[in-house]
Amino acid sequence: MPIHPESNTDVKPIEVVDPGTDNAPDTDRPWIVLVWNDPINLMSYVTLVLQKLFGYSLEKATELMLDVHNKGRAVVSSGTREHSEFDVYRLHEHGLWATMQREDA
Repeated sequence: MPIHPESNTDVKPIEVVDPGTDNAPDTDRPWIVLVWNDPINLMSYVTLVLQKLFGYSLEKATELMLDVHNKGRAVVSSGTREHSEFDVYRLHEHGLWATMQREDA
């Protein structure tokens, strides 16, 4: 027996609450990729990897490597989440310890 909409009197409308944008994630803030100091890789190797993967000059790659060595970490790239995930993957493939996070506001 088919159900007719007018015969179903138990159906009541529900109130839909608009979630607004106050709790929406901030999609404008880029992600950053960090390389962390480790006891395994030589400083020259870290410099070489940064040049190879990101196209940095020897001077820029050396500066970033020294930040990793002296400060414990360095920001080596930033961008979309997907691009940062790919950069982290490539750094891991080269044996470097890398993570990503949202850039500070």
